[in-house]
Amino acid sequence: MTETLDYFRVVSLNLGNHNVLNSRPETTVELLFHAAEHFGDRTFIEENGVSLSFADFKQACLCIAAGLRADGFQPGDRAALWAPNLSEWVMAAFGIHCAGGQLVTLNTRYKGEEAASILADSAANTLFLVGEFLGVSYPDMLSGADLPHLKRRIIIGGAAEPNTMGWSDLVAAGDQWIAAHGSAAIEAVARTVASDDISDIMFTSGTTGRAKGVLTSHGQNVRAFRLFTEILGLESSDRYLIINPFFHSFGFKAGLLACLITGCTVLPEPVFDVDAILARIDRDAVTVMPGPPTIFQSILAHPNRDKYSLASLTKCTTGAAVIPTELIVAMRDELKIDTIITAYGLSESSGLATMCRQGDAPEIIARSSGRPIPGVEVRCIDANGNPVATGEQGEIVVRGFNVMRGYLDNPAATAEAIDPDGWLHTGDIGRMDAEGNLTITDRLKDMYISGGFNCYPAEIESHLLKHPDVVQCAVIGQPDPRMGEVGCAFVVLTEVAQTTEAELHAWARESMANFKVPRTLIMVDALPLNASGKVIKPTLRQWALSYVKTKQEMV
Repeated sequence: MTETLDYFRVVSLNLGNHNVLNSRPETTVELLFHAAEHFGDRTFIEENGVSLSFADFKQACLCIAAGLRADGFQPGDRAALWAPNLSEWVMAAFGIHCAGGQLVTLNTRYKGEEAASILADSAANTLFLVGEFLGVSYPDMLSGADLPHLKRRIIIGGAAEPNTMGWSDLVAAGDQWIAAHGSAAIEAVARTVASDDISDIMFTSGTTGRAKGVLTSHGQNVRAFRLFTEILGLESSDRYLIINPFFHSFGFKAGLLACLITGCTVLPEPVFDVDAILARIDRDAVTVMPGPPTIFQSILAHPNRDKYSLASLTKCTTGAAVIPTELIVAMRDELKIDTIITAYGLSESSGLATMCRQGDAPEIIARSSGRPIPGVEVRCIDANGNPVATGEQGEIVVRGFNVMRGYLDNPAATAEAIDPDGWLHTGDIGRMDAEGNLTITDRLKDMYISGGFNCYPAEIESHLLKHPDVVQCAVIGQPDPRMGEVGCAFVVLTEVAQTTEAELHAWARESMANFKVPRTLIMVDALPLNASGKVIKPTLRQWALSYVKTKQEMV
């Protein structure tokens, strides 16, 4: 990593200083050039004690683009990225854009078959991948996969392997191409990228079925996350710790794009570890740290938290179906975070649809995801497509500039998701108050019916989180011959808790309607989380089946 950043400091001295002059950038390439011009020698990426300036970062991306160009990559081609939060990921992503390409992101938790499926569906001809992460060889996972479109594999953070190109090889090829053709030639390619061009393809399974590629444009992303930075109040002096994975909108768009827009310093973090995060906040003077509620719950519950100052941390964003008011109050009062914003979005809405605003009361921030961002409409509708009354639950639909261009090569799924009036049907359930604040109550697919009553796991989880000994919880529905379905709750308690399952059950019966009380409470040390920090409910369903089987064997 140190050698990579030092190399780009040197190579930037040999490139021209041709800037795209645009006071209102509309593409990520224009953002890149604009940031290099306006923030110059300020630090853009800081990793393991080594930094890369905005100006040097621009030249690094152009070098990557030139290396791709030298190997036959053309504007409109697709390149995939399969790696954790590393500086090379950032250089590769914007290098792909500078070469006129479309970025395809791959989840770092994917197995080989899952990654191969997306590579095949996207027809990506280029793959940047890490050699090894968390003890897993990524090249080995793709061994034997039939990928006829894939022309080149570039190894990040390791030497070239058979049928692959090393990162240093790509950089050297880019340097040679620029020496032969001039820096103006690769900048001319970068300038051809337009606002309406596809920026990225993020694959999501949505509510059902095979993963679908969500198409969003440069202009949509830049516009949405310029609003994000304005609402959050990001400044060029901020130091932004990005724990959220770059392959997700939260990491790439709310993180990297936001930093390019405002001149913030990016501090990549490849793995979430509470001790490491607490130490890094103090050591690196972190001022901004977005993340799912589980991250802040883990920090607040950490037994050694008092050993750290955390005084630099002033801005946080979070978002999920369940955020207890007590968590927001604790973030404000115990962690002393001045600005806490909750937000809502999905890949199909360019990653953003609503946000709370600075100055909102803790109750508003905790129980809602705020109001629609400018230029976006949000409604809650019934099964017939009619808006429900204020305070009533319905499916959340979104309309505006942020709605995806469609699903890749899937017009049927696109037509199902976006109705003729332009409303994106999210599959999320929510309600809106009189001020337009949106509260996410659940997913359509997660709702279960017990004895004729609709049960929303997020609502039940919110009740359980009010118990002082409960740190995290997740609720699923289980088949039941008499009730149809019943609730099963997985609960993580504080380290000093002595509450029993029976006591928590009794407390739950006193605090919520009987039909909402989970039939089963299972105490666990931790919930299964994906790389984005969200609970993996299919895994919980497997745990529930094992639990039932074990209980039956004990009888």
